[in-house]
Amino acid sequence: METPVFEELDPASDCDCPGCVHWRRVLPPGSRAAGPVGHPATLSHVRGLARAGRTPMALALAATAGAVLAAGQAVPAVAAAHGPALPGVPAGDEPDTPQGGKAPLHGPSGKPAAAAKPGQAAKAPTTTRAEIINRAKTWIDADVPYSMSAYWKDGYRQDCSGFVSMAWGLPGNEWTGSLDSFGVRITRDQLQPGDMLLFHNPDNPEKGSHVVIFGGWTDYTHTYYVAYEQTPPHARKQSTPYAYWSNSDHYVPYRYKGLAEGAGGAEPSTPPATPGTATRFPGAAYFGTGANNAYVTQLGKLLVERGGARFYTTGPGPRWTSADQRATQAFQKAQGWTGADADGRPGPTTWAYLTGRKGKDIPPVAGSPGAPGTGTSHPVPAYPGRAMFRPGANNAYVTQLGKQLVKKGFGTHYTTGPGSRWGEADRRNVEAFQRAQGWRGGAADGYPGPETWRRLFS
Repeated sequence: METPVFEELDPASDCDCPGCVHWRRVLPPGSRAAGPVGHPATLSHVRGLARAGRTPMALALAATAGAVLAAGQAVPAVAAAHGPALPGVPAGDEPDTPQGGKAPLHGPSGKPAAAAKPGQAAKAPTTTRAEIINRAKTWIDADVPYSMSAYWKDGYRQDCSGFVSMAWGLPGNEWTGSLDSFGVRITRDQLQPGDMLLFHNPDNPEKGSHVVIFGGWTDYTHTYYVAYEQTPPHARKQSTPYAYWSNSDHYVPYRYKGLAEGAGGAEPSTPPATPGTATRFPGAAYFGTGANNAYVTQLGKLLVERGGARFYTTGPGPRWTSADQRATQAFQKAQGWTGADADGRPGPTTWAYLTGRKGKDIPPVAGSPGAPGTGTSHPVPAYPGRAMFRPGANNAYVTQLGKQLVKKGFGTHYTTGPGSRWGEADRRNVEAFQRAQGWRGGAADGYPGPETWRRLFS
């Protein structure tokens, strides 16, 4: 069989597919075929791409080349294009988001919006953070497909800027070059759910321009956040590195002008720096699945103060968990509330009771110190959470723990007395106390949990 001739047409590169890697390894530089690339066996290159999953086209080209060899035809075969350069972001995370321009609402529920007069400021209808997030979720739940020309049934264009126009409740479809007129620039530290992160490329709006709704930080480091966005193939909610997968330095945070908070919503507001200082209910959007903010921490600490320590094993912290919901529900039931009033989600009344130190505390578990009928006049102080006792911790709870250890006769490892900074002496004293309870292994690691705390202060 006569070997088919391969024409090497694509430029030289350092392609890392298995075929290219193999031939670069086994052949000396001088033996490469003439031409700009010198791949000695393009079929190996194509099959290498196919095995590596680098490009769907590689599979078709490999099949075609295989058919040529099987038939024994000596016809030129064009080399496959090299696989693309290794992406800097996970596949599918960097959308190609061409968008339409400014347009009125469309569809059955929309009607043309009156254009603003020259020099007239764009109108920003009043809305709330909860409404913004809930509107964004409707497209995500419906898997609204991406399109720069189609309009969803609510009248908004199905691209990234139409998505934000919809979430903010704007009277028409804006684009990345006009959305900033409806917002107030804020800083990264001021971002809250419902704000937007905007990148507009004026030189080529369809190259890189994109906008997303900020849904809240995913962890305390504030390096990832939940992004609500419209991207191919459809609307999505996804954990995203700040500010975005690429062009990160070009994204600018904005707060909607018509937000119903503060001075007309135009002034940036931030969660309290010190938990326990915010008495105004921030809104239901700050609590529930996916919430991650300082208000959740504040809620948890208020609940701990009111007898909810037993529900927490690793908190309270900024990320909403089932512990927050169970502790909230226990507090609500302690007030005699039932049904929807005791669903474990804080509302304005629950928040007012907690911040105002009103109502009844969460009762202790039957049979525990301080519970009715036990004869204990001094209940165990609320367990503050494991986060208070770890390397680097410095707080009053460490001092409280140390003094109680000394009082119980487990302070032998202190050389300068218990203090507010957690140290190895604290850990070793706690470990000694835990071993005295008959615990071993992970149960005697020197870090106080709820049961260690309860027994220590009993």
